Amino acid sequence: MARLTLLTAHLVVALVALVAIGGATRVMEAGLACPDWPLCYGSLFPGSRLSLQVFLEWFHRLDAFLVGVALLVLFGFSLWRRRELPAALPWGAGLALALVAFQGGLGALTVLQLLPAGIVTAHLGTALVLVALVSGLHQILEASAQGLRPQGAGAPRWWPALAVVATTCVLAQCLLGGAMASQWAAGRCLAAGESCGWLLAHRQGAPLAATAVLVLAGATALAPPWPGRPRGLALLAAVLVALQIALGVWSLRLTLAVPAVTVLHQLTAALLVAVLAALSVRGGFLPMPLADDSATAGLEVSRG
Repeated sequence: MARLTLLTAHLVVALVALVAIGGATRVMEAGLACPDWPLCYGSLFPGSRLSLQVFLEWFHRLDAFLVGVALLVLFGFSLWRRRELPAALPWGAGLALALVAFQGGLGALTVLQLLPAGIVTAHLGTALVLVALVSGLHQILEASAQGLRPQGAGAPRWWPALAVVATTCVLAQCLLGGAMASQWAAGRCLAAGESCGWLLAHRQGAPLAATAVLVLAGATALAPPWPGRPRGLALLAAVLVALQIALGVWSLRLTLAVPAVTVLHQLTAALLVAVLAALSVRGGFLPMPLADDSATAGLEVSRG
């Protein structure tokens, strides 16, 4: 259990990094730096042709390959030891493995079809769904290792719905940002007043997503306490929302001229998705009841 928990923790980090590296690849216009797929210039490592753009695209593929191998290990082990592990783990690991295979196919199409906007957006959306899924699986494993059990009645009845709404709003906002970025709409709007509808939609969706997350964080902190209440994750989600808004405003003030700020904006979005997924799953766990209390009490009476 401890090794699988460590593996899923590393997978969450690798997937968030994958989203950030993908964002850096797009910002640096390196999406076609390796013109073939799955190799790069016909080799596993394009040493003679290495540049910043080629390295970003090559490293993005390497990270995706390592994530796929790790998910394959997780799925195989969860099937082998399924009787000792949470029931949701084999299903979740199998779904994650299918998603990463689908993600690889989308990655191939982005290169072979020369970066079509719809496929690039779907590529980002699938990556974010993977981040949320693996983050949730990690919380299930960690809670099981700590002796917690799933119990929806622990949280208030309205809380799971609020967590789902906040996560959905953030994912939708990320997809809007991905659609805008895949068409270079923000840069075209700021430079020539073209395709401003995408930028406007992304800006108008930001307050809704931020409000949903802040309401969830505030409700988690202020509601009557319940066992296993994830106040720390709720506070982290609120901090990430504030940081994300600041980075978004900053990147527009800089007219997208500083790639690092734009990449940080996408990195924070991926971290927020991971935290919201963890928050949604963790809030449904309670400490395991001490089933032997009555038996212990009976023994004490017998001794007396």
